[in-house]
Amino acid sequence: MDQKRAVIFLTTSQDPEQKKPLMLSDILFCPILTWVARKLKDDGVERFFAVCGPEYADESRACFPADADVTVSDQHPKLLDFVSGAGRVTVIPRPVVPAERAGEGYVYSAEGSALAEGWKKAATIFLQDVDGERGWIALNSDADIQNVELHLRDEIVRRHIANGVRVLDPGAVYIDPRVKIGRGTMVLPGTILRGETDIGRDCVIGPNAMVHSCTVGDETEVNASQINESSIGRRTHVGPFAYVRPNSRIGDDIKVGDFVEVKNSVIGDGTKISHLTYVGDSDVGKKVNFGCGTVTTNYDGFHKYRCTIEDESFIGCNTNLVAPVTVGKGSYIAAGATITRDVPEDALAVARAKQENKDGWAARRRKINGK
Repeated sequence: MDQKRAVIFLTTSQDPEQKKPLMLSDILFCPILTWVARKLKDDGVERFFAVCGPEYADESRACFPADADVTVSDQHPKLLDFVSGAGRVTVIPRPVVPAERAGEGYVYSAEGSALAEGWKKAATIFLQDVDGERGWIALNSDADIQNVELHLRDEIVRRHIANGVRVLDPGAVYIDPRVKIGRGTMVLPGTILRGETDIGRDCVIGPNAMVHSCTVGDETEVNASQINESSIGRRTHVGPFAYVRPNSRIGDDIKVGDFVEVKNSVIGDGTKISHLTYVGDSDVGKKVNFGCGTVTTNYDGFHKYRCTIEDESFIGCNTNLVAPVTVGKGSYIAAGATITRDVPEDALAVARAKQENKDGWAARRRKINGK
């Protein structure tokens, strides 16, 4: 059985200042070409031909799923070979974006043999005796993108609400078309969800949160924080005012509190990082407690190093962990320590100057200064 095919022309914008194909511009953080590819794939298309020159070939290919059968080329013989002998072919002759209840006239379908014959000398794009397809809005410029963006935002929000997601103020959230949200999750005002984000059930996202290309487990809360290209487990609380940077894996039942930054780190289940802490390039075990002001000092000006903090460790306030260093299971670090050597399991590490009290020093200083 012949696979259903589509041809997409990446024409340039009518705006002379816009050199890049308009189909590579974003609507709601997602390239228009990705919107088109997803819609065609949902309609059963299995093979794609994107008519595009080599300058933007890699960027165009990235708009399709990695496992999709895609040819990106501006070579006319390759295009004719693609449509020749094919069954019904969907043709996207100009920049468009899919939209509910949109009319027809901008996208059409025709037999592959008819396209091959009609495009023999050149891909004239428009042919006679074709079937128009509904559900597409034409775009000619950045101004058209601006005009259609809020309409598409409302469509996306309506779909999530119909699937059991609660959106407290539909006009105050922005959701990428690639985002998945589980039933029972509440999305609060000021939230931006973008990229290949997958949010579980019964979560609370927002207010004023941004989630970019993350996986978020069930019953997790992200409050007034940003999380990027990372995974967050179940029943975890992030924020307010936390910042999770790419390549972090944060487990279940974890607290990442206010003014905490996590970068390229693994955080084990049950760990508490409550406030004013930086955890970068670290492997953290389960049920670790970070005191306020802890910093993993992972960079020496030339190279990055990792810290290992094992299960059930207790890190006192204002601790510096100078990587590479390992904190053993169940150990304690006294407040104000700067740790430069490994701490054995179940040990207490104290690394600060011994306190000395100088009796009468303050009174003498005041007398010298006439106070």
